[in-house]
Amino acid sequence: MVADIAPLSRIDSFPYRHRINEVMRSPVLTAPPDLPLLEAVRWMEASRVSSIVAVAADGTATGIFTERDLLRLVAKDGAAGLAVTLGAVMTRAVITVPGESFVHVALARMARTGLRHLVVVDAARRPVGIVTGSALLKVRATEALVLGDSVETARDGEAMAAVVARLPRLAAALLAEGVTARNIAAVVALVLRDLTARATELAEAGMADDGWGAPPARYALLVLGSAGRGESLLAFDQDNALVHAGGPDDDPWFAELGRRLNATLAQAGIPLCQGKVMAGEAAWRHSLEQWRAELHRWVYSVENQTVMYCDIFFDFQPVWGDVALAEELRRLALDTAAGSGFFLRYLAQNVAAMDGSIGLFGSLVTVNGRLNLKKFGLLPLVSAARLRAIRAGVTETGTDDRFGALAEAGAIHPDDLRDLIEVREILLRSLLEQQLADLALDIPPSARIDPKCFDKPARARLRWALKRLQTLKFVCGVGG
Repeated sequence: MVADIAPLSRIDSFPYRHRINEVMRSPVLTAPPDLPLLEAVRWMEASRVSSIVAVAADGTATGIFTERDLLRLVAKDGAAGLAVTLGAVMTRAVITVPGESFVHVALARMARTGLRHLVVVDAARRPVGIVTGSALLKVRATEALVLGDSVETARDGEAMAAVVARLPRLAAALLAEGVTARNIAAVVALVLRDLTARATELAEAGMADDGWGAPPARYALLVLGSAGRGESLLAFDQDNALVHAGGPDDDPWFAELGRRLNATLAQAGIPLCQGKVMAGEAAWRHSLEQWRAELHRWVYSVENQTVMYCDIFFDFQPVWGDVALAEELRRLALDTAAGSGFFLRYLAQNVAAMDGSIGLFGSLVTVNGRLNLKKFGLLPLVSAARLRAIRAGVTETGTDDRFGALAEAGAIHPDDLRDLIEVREILLRSLLEQQLADLALDIPPSARIDPKCFDKPARARLRWALKRLQTLKFVCGVGG
């Protein structure tokens, strides 16, 4: 174990280990807004639920009516209050939460709004469940460590910086509670996604105030790389891109949006990408047709630079805007990449060549006393998962999710899947422990670890993981 990690107060780690879709009630009771209220109440009684969600023709939530609303209505108007439609009395400001968010998000959102019901939605913002205060009574987290809605209510980059500053303390506390490094990385990644979404929302609102008007076309803001995979630790920067459905004349608006959101994130403490992989840069801001041409160039004019771009781009997740447009881009990207055998062979050779962590006699190879665990550990594992996902048309972006989907399809043996997950956990945990130890010494976190900071059993686990990784790369078919 890495020494010198300052002791931290204990927290209830449940909200950071479990996702909302694990505790929500599903399916959710829904109805059209023009349903008579008395009928809606009868539906609630028959289904034994405390709320009903009104949905529009496209399936999105437009309002919610709860038992508390019913009590207030009857107390005010008596039985006559029921002689209206659901839409006339429902609460229209529906507070929603994505099912893949962690429970701590729901806890904080309820605390901020005073609501007892949150509507859980899918990527298309259609209700898939309800999470209630009573369902969350068993989970509590230390108030100081719940990031919660701090992002959603942030008004500028300075307010977001307070959230970023709390991430190391949160990560250390969760690690001390025995939460897996994989889950901690997922928590950090989701916070980074939320920050990027909020920065985009603020940029769009600011542009409207400054006379730029509304977006000239549909668009989606994408988070790339480790945050897109849901696998971020504490050495992060900005990796984002933009896809839109407009034409060349619309680019100035999107360029200004990208410039503003990148500046806000930088103010929040998320550094600008040194490789300029950001929506404010013309190379990472395209229409769907422009992305088609760009992807074709990457895949059919393969070079080391384009492989690096693919390492970042193919893991994207939309965080703001038109999700359908982003998924159209994903399908385009996968189809383009899968259609080039040369490109896939090049990727496989690139992964197979990623070595250098283990010396001749089993020692860990270091440069200036440190081993780049991202380059020689996580990167080969992530790249192998991405390669196999592209080959198989798997749309998941998380490394474990990709391997899991391949295992379900019979492409990976269950024993190898178990070891793949264990190897990644060891690598992530080692890197996170080193980053926390470095931060305690005012050293900026990085991808490099000092093996001497780990005790003998930890070094043995790390050597096993790196050795096993070499065989797992070929199990994953990266040699062909």
